[in-house]
Amino acid sequence: MSYRGRFAPSPTGHLHFGSLVAAVGSWLCARRAGGQWLLRVEDIDPPREMPGSAESILAALPAFGLVADAPALYQSSRMAAYDAAFEQLKARDLVFPCWCSRNDLAGGLHLDGHCRAAPSSDREPAWRLRVPDLAIHFDDALQGPQRQNLRNTAGDFVIRRVEGYYAYQLACVVDDAYQGVTEVVRGNDLLDSTPRQIYLQRCLGLPTPGYLHLPLALDDSGRKLSKSEQAHPVDPTHPMPALRRALGFLELPIASHAHAPVDLLEHALAHFDPTLLPHCSERVAA
Repeated sequence: MSYRGRFAPSPTGHLHFGSLVAAVGSWLCARRAGGQWLLRVEDIDPPREMPGSAESILAALPAFGLVADAPALYQSSRMAAYDAAFEQLKARDLVFPCWCSRNDLAGGLHLDGHCRAAPSSDREPAWRLRVPDLAIHFDDALQGPQRQNLRNTAGDFVIRRVEGYYAYQLACVVDDAYQGVTEVVRGNDLLDSTPRQIYLQRCLGLPTPGYLHLPLALDDSGRKLSKSEQAHPVDPTHPMPALRRALGFLELPIASHAHAPVDLLEHALAHFDPTLLPHCSERVAA
């Protein structure tokens, strides 16, 4: 299969610098491989979403020279696929209903493979995946060899929430397979999620793509820049300064006389080697 990468923002705010770095990194990896760059809007958590955010992000990307090879896939249109995956797991007895509250778990992991609390007719349960005592190994293309004991780190994790919304882990796995993604390039805040997704891929009989986790742009307090933390959005009407900063953050050469985003990107692409990207997250000026 030819290379397919993707950028998959959540519509919880406008495009900000940290998201721009992830978009640029994934675009460069796809273009260097001569492959496709796809978009996915991860709009399956309505309480966290901001009206108009998805449209704002998708409209901003081309202003930075980041043009996708297909229309964006909206996860809100994919519920039937998540239902089918859930039923597949249920038929194999790999999931169980859980009425445990946070107090029941006392801040710890759910490790029992069955619910500790008594079933309740007053509320719907969450559904958890049974997680064995299993070490997941994978090689990250930037961060190197990874190992995680899934049971000790994640426990029996939720794949469908009490409200009926599917969890990120399940939806991400199903859609990466549906879109034919061959390498997932994203921020290294999601490095710990990768073993859960690999295990879900195995449970569902889906292919496992390659992974490359980029360094994060951090605020002055050392926290990830995020829409939920009100990170300042980048300005698509004046894209060159933010794009230069994103390329500099990734330690890529910047064309000093470029007059348009496409010129900056093409110059960076001509010198791009993903193995030479920085490993460590760094603070950036507001």
